[in-house]
Amino acid sequence: MLLAYEVTRDLPLKYEQIKTPIALTLAPVLAPEKKLVVVSIMRAGQGLLESILELIPSARVGHIGLYRDPATLMSIEYYFKVPDDIEQRDVLIVDPMLATGNSAVAATDRIKEVNPKSIKFLCLLAAPEGIKHFHEQHPDVLVYTAAIDECLDERGYIVPGLGDAGDRLYGTM
Repeated sequence: MLLAYEVTRDLPLKYEQIKTPIALTLAPVLAPEKKLVVVSIMRAGQGLLESILELIPSARVGHIGLYRDPATLMSIEYYFKVPDDIEQRDVLIVDPMLATGNSAVAATDRIKEVNPKSIKFLCLLAAPEGIKHFHEQHPDVLVYTAAIDECLDERGYIVPGLGDAGDRLYGTM
């Protein structure tokens, strides 16, 4: 949630009067013209979704299903569903890790096909190789991360890293 706050700090706000237990006050809320879609790269991205929606309950949700071919490390899409009005919205793509960058690039390629207003990418942990690869393909998309680890190993895992984020989140192997 803290990282989502940083990613959205430039969104325009308006002030509405609300009643607190003590008195009336003006509180900031997202300006109505700013519409956000959070696109989760399944399945590990689901772990970030709940916190972001807690911070921005008015955000719409999209999903892109990708898996990494173990031999080539390339991403293969198996599912794509986003709101119909995505071209009127700003998109925040979420995935816990940016390792090789292949999934992030594939998701961003696919999102660009539907012409959103803007795109940002949010991850918790990244590898320098993944950031480099992502920015070679999408120099116009900002990447927000909490930490950058040392490197990738021969299997394309972040070192020291966390292992497979989806497996850790859901207790699977």
